[in-house]
Amino acid sequence: MDQGTLQGIGTVLAMVAFLGVCWWAFSSHKKKDFEEAAQLPFNDELKSSQNEDK
Repeated sequence: MDQGTLQGIGTVLAMVAFLGVCWWAFSSHKKKDFEEAAQLPFNDELKSSQNEDK
């Protein structure tokens, strides 16, 4: 194996890893989890404003 072959294998592995992460991030069964995570900062603001009202 020469250096070019190893670089080619590394490139293919990096591409497969990238596509795997994209598939995981944009899969429909993770959408609910990501939507809940996106609302976390707003939930903290609501809790802190409710505590200030007391």
